[in-house]
Amino acid sequence: MRQSPLISGIFYIMLGTLFTFFAIQNVNETGWGFFTYLLVLLATFDIGSGIRMITFHFKIKNANKL
Repeated sequence: MRQSPLISGIFYIMLGTLFTFFAIQNVNETGWGFFTYLLVLLATFDIGSGIRMITFHFKIKNANKL
């Protein structure tokens, strides 16, 4: 069974939020280092992919209505 893009999008946004939280914690403890930039990069990709998947879900839903 295939997973809905809506579920995947929500999962990616949750991961992006988690990586953002870890990045904020890391900046507060150690400052801006390589690992912090890596966490921010992962969070950016995850949130972007999540938004893209959610919009894709609604485009498919609207196309099926017509």
